[in-house]
Amino acid sequence: QVRLVESGGGSVEAGGSLRLSCAASGYTYSYYSMAWFRQAPGKEREGVAIAHGDGSTSVADALKGRFTISKDKAKNTLYLQMNSLKPEDTAMYYCAADDKLRLRDAYVSRRYDRPRYWGQGTQVTVSS
Repeated sequence: QVRLVESGGGSVEAGGSLRLSCAASGYTYSYYSMAWFRQAPGKEREGVAIAHGDGSTSVADALKGRFTISKDKAKNTLYLQMNSLKPEDTAMYYCAADDKLRLRDAYVSRRYDRPRYWGQGTQVTVSS
């Protein structure tokens, strides 16, 4: 059974940093893609960053320069380093994993029904 567990969320002041982690278990498919999504109250879920099994990564254009995605293959853990946080970054952050096509459908086309595996989310709150 695939399980994704996010951690690292919390409350910080604007300008601060957080590092989110997503520990994956129940599968050993190194080719799986993993991604971060976020959803603020009253807003649609959006893709934050994605990491593919071939090592390629991408961060949403609006977040480049502040957010960095990385993956530790040995630990099967995905990370999201968030710097210079702003109040508008306040949201529930979710991790998802699946094959590249399914995850890309969610990340690019907002087909959030496509990934089969989601974490429970971790809350990030940024105060001004």
